[in-house]
Amino acid sequence: MKNYVRNIERHITTGSRRWRKLQDSIMEKVKFTGDKKVPMKTFLAAAERRFIDRNVRKFPLWIEGYHLTLTTILWSVGVIVFGYLAKNNVHWLWLSSLMLFMQWFTDCFDGALGRHRDTGIPKWGFFMDHLLDFIFMACIFIGYSFLLEGIHREIILWMIPVFGTFMVSSFLSFGATGDFKITYMGTGPTEIRIWFIVLNTVLIFLGIKWIEKFMLPILIISLVVLCVVIFRTQKYIWKIDMQDKANRTK
Repeated sequence: MKNYVRNIERHITTGSRRWRKLQDSIMEKVKFTGDKKVPMKTFLAAAERRFIDRNVRKFPLWIEGYHLTLTTILWSVGVIVFGYLAKNNVHWLWLSSLMLFMQWFTDCFDGALGRHRDTGIPKWGFFMDHLLDFIFMACIFIGYSFLLEGIHREIILWMIPVFGTFMVSSFLSFGATGDFKITYMGTGPTEIRIWFIVLNTVLIFLGIKWIEKFMLPILIISLVVLCVVIFRTQKYIWKIDMQDKANRTK
């Protein structure tokens, strides 16, 4: 009986080793490209690239790229806390803007640091970086929701799935084409962060009430732009598939 059990254990162990070898073989053949974005074509892209290249080597050795990635958790908590505090004193939005700046700064260098030192963990970085980007985006709108009431609060919360769908579209497009694109119509994450910082500044000096009448138009415009982006993306992928289909039927 003992020999029978040992034989079963040996077969299970051998099978597990073979399965791991097969997984490793597949992973070696499938080259991951999620850390290589399509070159960004925005007004600030070139200046941002120069800033990163000039400063990436200045980080102390004990700081790794994944440390910078995980700091987005702090910035996410910050924008919620300072948004909540801004209910009673709108000047707390200055610190919300600081959170936006810090998230931009760490997001610039988390992947660049790993590539510069050749110590990056691109698959984990791709997953966690973009997951935390989504969480940070959602926290921004949650922070603003504390400043609003009624239908206006509902509108700002509807922004979360709308902006989230832009991100989902990027990830699905990457899965279909192998090209990872995060800029649309000349606008990328950096420009969007600047918009929020400008919005915070205007809210501090002009108050909250003026923005309420613009919120529904902003939501509608965002939905229209989202539909345009999705239409263009599916059209591009359709063209790729039809060309591949034509090649297979020749």
